[in-house]
Amino acid sequence: MLFNSLVFLVLVLITFIVYYIPGLKKYQVGILIVSSFVFYAYYKPILLLLFITSILLNTSSSYIVLKEDSLSKQKKVAAFAIALNLLILAFFKYTPLISHTFYKELELNGSWREFFFTIPLPIGISFYTFEGISLLIDVLRDKNSLKEKHNSFWEHLIKTSFFISFFPHLIAGPILKAHDFYPQIKEKYFSDINWEKVIKHLILGYFLKMVVADNLNEITVNITYPFFLGYSSLNLLLLLFGYSMQIFADFAGYSSIAIGLGFLFGYNLPRNFHFPYISQSFAEFWTRWHISLSTWLKEYLYFPLGGNRKGQWRTYFNLFTVMLLGGFWHGAGWSYALWGFGHGSFLAIERLIKDRVKVNNTLLVQILQTAMVFLVVTFLWLLFKLPNFDQVVQFFKALIDNRSMRFNISSKELNLVMLSSFVVLYHACYLLFKNNKVSPATNYNIQWVSYGVLLFLILVNSGNQNAFIYFQF
Repeated sequence: MLFNSLVFLVLVLITFIVYYIPGLKKYQVGILIVSSFVFYAYYKPILLLLFITSILLNTSSSYIVLKEDSLSKQKKVAAFAIALNLLILAFFKYTPLISHTFYKELELNGSWREFFFTIPLPIGISFYTFEGISLLIDVLRDKNSLKEKHNSFWEHLIKTSFFISFFPHLIAGPILKAHDFYPQIKEKYFSDINWEKVIKHLILGYFLKMVVADNLNEITVNITYPFFLGYSSLNLLLLLFGYSMQIFADFAGYSSIAIGLGFLFGYNLPRNFHFPYISQSFAEFWTRWHISLSTWLKEYLYFPLGGNRKGQWRTYFNLFTVMLLGGFWHGAGWSYALWGFGHGSFLAIERLIKDRVKVNNTLLVQILQTAMVFLVVTFLWLLFKLPNFDQVVQFFKALIDNRSMRFNISSKELNLVMLSSFVVLYHACYLLFKNNKVSPATNYNIQWVSYGVLLFLILVNSGNQNAFIYFQF
């Protein structure tokens, strides 16, 4: 169910009305669970069975850890449940990849192996699997404080079902952590809604998705094979720039909508994007892009591997390993692994240089560093747009061979520049207001005028409805 669909708006409206009826306050969590199950099962109801299985697995295993006194048994139960979570994720997400790697589908007609090519990818499985794992690790680390909040299995089941299924973040994050979300589970009141945050996050999110990302999608389709073969090198660079703007607008837009909906129901979801394209280093980029994933990987993988506490070379290895696994998490394709390999390599190289070279942090250096990070990040996005690595190679070949072709300036190119300029302006305004170049009162007035303009553009210039890019992960 898409956030920008009529059926979703109806679901939210009905849920909102029932949720805040005074006599139903004690059923608020149950109301949101039911709505979340309807939301998840809308397109493929059969996959709800897998989703509920994941919830039951993590509820029962975490409850055993909470109630068990033996630390050894706690670790065994948690380790078993985490392994089972990863096995389920691997089976549904990576079995087709492995099958395609070793077999050709056309050669398997009638063979039992053909089944492995047809395994469906449950939507959001990467996100809710990571949340289940975070719950298991959190109860293992902080058993006593959580134990006070869960006196019975039924109570733990209700809260865990809500934690994992809450529909605003269910499909594409932000990824929640149990120790941040569980303390928020309590009765909510209509009078406590922060309408300013709700309105701002929803308008910004829908604008980024429906106006910027959906309209850019109609243009950046030309990056796909074989369309890119007929474009000049400069046109290809412009298209790739547009896709970089599109993927930001698409994913940041989803996250902003999710956060706004969270505020609507009284829950504070973590920020997922913080103006990533102004980053001056790859390390900074990952504190600004998909923040909930990068912090999850840091807390539950990078630190357990030793972080930066076991020497420089171990730090480089840990950075590389975490990002490689992060690439696999993003998608069931070797191109995603290569994307993670690229980010991991640049993080490790950057850390190596930082440990050995001191750079004067002048304005020119900052600009050059920001440009380099953006350029590398943008070229790596090509692996998302062209999951077939052979096509990535052909794209770079066309980039070199088509230099003599004339740069074409048509309405599509102009639209791409105009739509991309919204993302550029979004980052530029942050820098302007961050440096206190505008008074608080003027800033406040400009913001509301800007949100009014964005709402108007949503109404008059939305693109064709498309699924969010991160739904495939």
